[in-house]
Amino acid sequence: MAAIYSGIYLKLKSAKTPWEDKLKLARFAWVSHQCVLPNKEQVLLDWVSHVLVSYYSKKYELEDEVVEKLWVYLDNIIHSRRLQDLLKSGKTIGLSFSIAQVINERLSEACSQKTQQNIGTVLSCSSGILSTPSLSIIYTAKCELLVDLLSKLAKLACQQLASDDAVGSQLFRVLQLTFTQYLLIQRQQTNPNRVFGQVTSHLLQPCLLLRHWLTVRSWTQADDNHVRQHLSREIRNQVETLLQAGLFQPELFSSYKEELLPEQNLQEKKKGALKSVLLPVSTVQTKLGSGFCEPALHGAAVAGSVSLLYKLFLDSYCKAENHLVCFHMLSSLFGCLRLSGLQQGVWEDMLSPADWSTELLALEQLLNLVLSSDIYNVARDRIRHKEVQFGFYRKLAQVLLRHSQASIPAWFRCLKLLMSLNHLIVEPDLDDLVASAWIDAEVSEPRTKKPQEALINTMFQTYSKLRQFPRLFEEVLTVICQPAADQLRLPVFSAGLTVKLHECLLELPPNQILDILCLFVEKCQTFIIPDVEGSFDMALKLLSVSLVLHAFLFNMRSLDDVTPSPVVLRTQSLLAKMQKGIIQPLIELLQAPRREEEKSDFWLRKASDSALLLVYTWVEVDTLFGVSCSKYVSPKAEIAAAVTEPAARHWGISALLPGVEEQCWERVMELANSFASTSKYCLELLTLQKIKMILMQTKADLQTLQHATAFILESGRSSMNRGESEPWDGDIGAISDLTYPTAHWHLIISNLTILLPFMSLKDVEYLANVLLETLVLAKGQEAAADQESFISIGKISLGLMHSSFLPEMKVLHCAFLTSLIRRFARVLPTAAKDSVDLPVQQLSAGNIPWHEEILAHCRSVDLLEAPSENKLQNEFSLSWKTLEKVAQCIVLLAKNCCPVILKESQLESCLGLLEIASLLKLDSLLPSDCTRCFLVLLSLLANTRARVSCSKLLLLKFLSTCFRLLRCLQAGRNASCIFKVFHASDVLEAVMTSQLTASKFFTDVLTVPVWGQYLQEAQAFLENFLQMIIERRQSVRLNLEKFMSFLVSCKSDGGAAKSKGWKNWNPAAGQLLLMAFTTLCHVVTLHLQQLPEKKLQSANVLSALLEPVVVQMVRTVEDGLQSNTENQPLPVAFIPSVTTLLKADLSPAVKKGWQKEPTGFLEQPRIKLYQKFYSQILRELPCAGSNLQFLQSALQFLTIFCSVPELYPGKETAVMVVFAIKKLLSGPAITTQMIQSMEIELTEVLVQLLGNCSAEEFYTIMRLVLQGLEMRNVWQQKAKEVLSAVTLTKLLLSCPLSGDKEKAFWFASPQIITALAMQTKEACQDQSLVSTIVIPILETAAALLRQGEGILLNPHHVALSFSILLTVPLDHLKTEDYRGVFLGVHEVLFSIVQCHPKVLLKAAPSFLNSFHRLVVSVMHEGRQKGDRGNTDEFEVILKCAHLVERMYTHIAAEMEDFTVFSAFIVAQYVTELQKVTLHPAVKKHLTEGIYHILDLCIERDVKFLNASLPAGVREVFKDLYNDYNHYHKAKKQGEEKYTA
Repeated sequence: MAAIYSGIYLKLKSAKTPWEDKLKLARFAWVSHQCVLPNKEQVLLDWVSHVLVSYYSKKYELEDEVVEKLWVYLDNIIHSRRLQDLLKSGKTIGLSFSIAQVINERLSEACSQKTQQNIGTVLSCSSGILSTPSLSIIYTAKCELLVDLLSKLAKLACQQLASDDAVGSQLFRVLQLTFTQYLLIQRQQTNPNRVFGQVTSHLLQPCLLLRHWLTVRSWTQADDNHVRQHLSREIRNQVETLLQAGLFQPELFSSYKEELLPEQNLQEKKKGALKSVLLPVSTVQTKLGSGFCEPALHGAAVAGSVSLLYKLFLDSYCKAENHLVCFHMLSSLFGCLRLSGLQQGVWEDMLSPADWSTELLALEQLLNLVLSSDIYNVARDRIRHKEVQFGFYRKLAQVLLRHSQASIPAWFRCLKLLMSLNHLIVEPDLDDLVASAWIDAEVSEPRTKKPQEALINTMFQTYSKLRQFPRLFEEVLTVICQPAADQLRLPVFSAGLTVKLHECLLELPPNQILDILCLFVEKCQTFIIPDVEGSFDMALKLLSVSLVLHAFLFNMRSLDDVTPSPVVLRTQSLLAKMQKGIIQPLIELLQAPRREEEKSDFWLRKASDSALLLVYTWVEVDTLFGVSCSKYVSPKAEIAAAVTEPAARHWGISALLPGVEEQCWERVMELANSFASTSKYCLELLTLQKIKMILMQTKADLQTLQHATAFILESGRSSMNRGESEPWDGDIGAISDLTYPTAHWHLIISNLTILLPFMSLKDVEYLANVLLETLVLAKGQEAAADQESFISIGKISLGLMHSSFLPEMKVLHCAFLTSLIRRFARVLPTAAKDSVDLPVQQLSAGNIPWHEEILAHCRSVDLLEAPSENKLQNEFSLSWKTLEKVAQCIVLLAKNCCPVILKESQLESCLGLLEIASLLKLDSLLPSDCTRCFLVLLSLLANTRARVSCSKLLLLKFLSTCFRLLRCLQAGRNASCIFKVFHASDVLEAVMTSQLTASKFFTDVLTVPVWGQYLQEAQAFLENFLQMIIERRQSVRLNLEKFMSFLVSCKSDGGAAKSKGWKNWNPAAGQLLLMAFTTLCHVVTLHLQQLPEKKLQSANVLSALLEPVVVQMVRTVEDGLQSNTENQPLPVAFIPSVTTLLKADLSPAVKKGWQKEPTGFLEQPRIKLYQKFYSQILRELPCAGSNLQFLQSALQFLTIFCSVPELYPGKETAVMVVFAIKKLLSGPAITTQMIQSMEIELTEVLVQLLGNCSAEEFYTIMRLVLQGLEMRNVWQQKAKEVLSAVTLTKLLLSCPLSGDKEKAFWFASPQIITALAMQTKEACQDQSLVSTIVIPILETAAALLRQGEGILLNPHHVALSFSILLTVPLDHLKTEDYRGVFLGVHEVLFSIVQCHPKVLLKAAPSFLNSFHRLVVSVMHEGRQKGDRGNTDEFEVILKCAHLVERMYTHIAAEMEDFTVFSAFIVAQYVTELQKVTLHPAVKKHLTEGIYHILDLCIERDVKFLNASLPAGVREVFKDLYNDYNHYHKAKKQGEEKYTA
């Protein structure tokens, strides 16, 4: 046969053979062993390569289909297992260089045609070539070909990213492979100039463009997931590595220096000829300037590239001596931005907002790099370099301020960075900065407001430290007094800025603050007040000045008894001038009579806002100074004699503000009340201030207090009733028509404890109604746009509901409940026949005095006629008679099955109201309120039914919520008051009747989790209610017997119905009945077990009751199991029932002494039921999947069952149970989260199993565990087998072992540790196994080391755990995985430190390396990353940093022998610290920890570190050591000084 096929080569070469036949022959020749050719594989590769090269060099003319098949053939050969085997065996097979050229040309064609069709095979070929060393030589030997390939692939990737098509993974995998190959070659190059030329000529532009597209691409779900999440990041990193190694090698620094600093190199040039003519900066600038990409994309691509190139330049060359070169590089790269053209006026009209944003972001990144690298030293720049840097930054600041871009966040950040570099950069243009970035800036978006506030805060801090705060506010005042740039200026101080101002004012000397205040008062008095009437512009200026005065006076440090007298006198003078020179003229202006149409003038509104704000500020500050400083004399005191007697008695305006007449003030109030703005809000604040001042008097004027409270409520009533509002940022100057209701509501709720005692009952009811309305609206608006820092009416109301104050406000609590019940009555439909009979309507009747028992003791004898005791008693009894009547009505309606039918919308409304009710502290209600609430909830359960068309899941949620709230009521101290209006058995019957009737709706949702939750809630309610009946000890037997006979009657009805095929019988009813029997049985059994031996009578009563309950329950379970068809899983509801039944059978009341005669117990007929159940559970356990509820219930049953070994059927032992658990844990649906959820139940089962099993059975269990830890499991991709064995090991460690079992376990422990180490090594190669295997192994290893204290005596076995720690990955992990791995490694280290200190000293290097990995990972994850969006992620990193601090502290405190390593630990720390800029919160933890290690360092260690550390690291150490001496050491010595 071999002879037949030996002529194949001739046929392949023959021109007569058709191409289709040639391809068939070539394929056959490759796969067939019968074809014998010398060096066949090389011959076939050469043939196909030659054909393709000849075709592309125009020697052959072939059809496209044939060409494509040739490529496919080449691809098949390259990727074939045969070729790989031959190469592994050492055979030499290669490709020609010409095929690499052809591949490059094909890719070039695809680039120029902008189509990527039909290049998949070519990409596959190139991938195979590059990944096979013997083939990739055609690229690696000729670097030009590899560079060309990389360039073409990058361009193709850019085209794909720029298109709207979905991004595939093939091209990017090949691109990553090509980058890897090129970087290897690049590192081997010895000529840096040649590499620089290669990169700039061929790779710089495509690589930068590729990185730009990878950064700006809006990824979609259609894009390949691997590219989106991993490859894009890896390729970006490879681009940066390539550019750094190609453009910024150490050998090239001299060329950069020569070009950037020509004057410094002049002398060197005279001494000899130039070593090189390389102009790296000009080359890079040229490449960035032209031919980069399409004109529309050019600006954005350059902007993104400039900051990257500068970062790479600094990474390579930034040293203290090179800072000037670094600056000039900054200047050169800045010249590539369009922003630089603004200085010459080139781009001024051509930059769109999007362009501005891009350019400013690039500039921000450049300035950030300058600041973080400390390139700009002010003194050195001024003394040595003629302020060359200062001049550059100064021009930059001028450009930014000349072209204000207040809508772009980066504009503010750039100015902040310039200010941080040197405040003198912006000082000459401070007025422009204040105007464009603050006073006249129109900033409303939160994303822009945040950087604006950061800039202004930097200004505050800078001028505060320089003690030049008055200089700053001179400019602020100048800008305010200029004509307004816009018709409406935003308030000067937002809520956030006010906080920053407050921080600065606390640090400033009081005289500087008074200088600023005097300046503003003077300017206002002389410049604004005379011209404010009728002037819109002046009114705006007045409001701005008023807001500044308010902000300063409210946030400065208060006067007190230690304040110097000159400061006090100056403050008195200021307040007097403010009152006489501003407030009085404004009030006179406002009180002047005007026509109606004039009252709506805009200037008048702003003047009114200013006047009332200043009045309120003056009164508040004057009162505070009077209280806190005994030296302060209020201006009021000077004219106290002028205050009339009635004004003083009734607390008129004269009592608060001197020199203002009552009539005049009333006209001002009338005007202010007509505007829903700052003035109206200030009137409310003034009234509140008056209330506080009256309360401070020895005898309060109650009538005035009530009038004042009513005024505040009435002031905002109309605005609140409109129902239109917007969130408010808390700034008093930002109150408008829409934010006023929010501000008003905030004022009332935040001062409710002051106002509530003086409210009338009508006002309290109004308040409760508004509170309920706002809560209902808040529930509907939960998904609205997030304005976290803003206050909304809904947030305020929810805050009150969640506060601990509301339950203390009994009147409001009661009124709110009344309002809620009336709301329920409005939602529920009325009955067809007689609406009065409906319970909720009766409870919402308006003529019943629900509040009387609360209000009776609050009434004042002075003002109201005290009601007689008989009247109070009658009203009290009336409310309870009503409650009793409603209770009877509920029971009657439930018995007669007369429910109210609810639509779905009504059901949703009721559910919303129930959620609001759940916000109340239901356990703190008064007796009548508790009973009312109970009746409403019971009525909703027992007297309502949903329409057939309603959502069943919604109905179940509604019923579950009712049961949950009833349970909350039962936990209250007044829960037993319901028995005043009910018989306990009536409640139970009403509930069960309604639920059994409703159960027919739920037959098709019995497998849904909501059904299980509903059953749990119903069971919890029944359990609590039955316990209340038993604990009350009143008619216990009667109530429970009545309930049991009711359940038996339901069961017999159901059984009869089922046997007759009755349409109303359903499995849901069966489960409900079983749940009721189970609960009754459980409560009685539990109570019997807890009864002391003396109480025989109670025990006898309950025992007599328990026996028939158990009998009935057995029948119910058996009926349920009979109805369960063959091979159908057990209903979850049955498992707790059988568990309870078994517990009852094992209780003394039922066992009747079987402990003395075990055989008697084993002969009971119910044993078969338990064994059948046990067998069924063991069968279903491994297949239970993710049904957590079933698993927990099943494990609880097994715990009870396995506690009695005699119950095992046949020859079954504990091993069978462990085997079933092992199969469960290795199931596909089991996750580590599920294992954590059922860890308690698993441990309880194993405790019973291991406590009762024999030694031989335990050895078998150990063999099962060790089999799961064998390496073949992970090699065969059986990760879950390993997980189950690791989990079982951890669970075994939680069980108390003794005797032979304990010896057997610890005898196997070295084998376990070794297996864990090997499993970790294998699992770490696959990142998906980190959460499945690695984290559980770490947890198990930590537990093993803790439990093995004093048992694991061989140091080698303990030291094996270090191999686990040094293997686990700590980077590129998801947050949850990172947290788990970090905590696991830390716990293992801590276990070794605490339990095996002797081993630790011998393995100190391994310990330090393991711990250092944790430190490095925290530093990497905790570095500063701008705005941290994900708070949860950062919390994890903070916790990890805290653990590192704890370990450092523990090493320093407990491990004296580690002193010799202290210098080494510090050196490791500062070496890593030099590489990153840590987030302050993370740095705080790490610094506190390393300070404790520095405590161990002696003087010799410090000298050694200063001498041996590299230059950059040494600087970091010096800073650290200085801070240590300044903060930590001084504090420690201070503490030691006073320590005995």
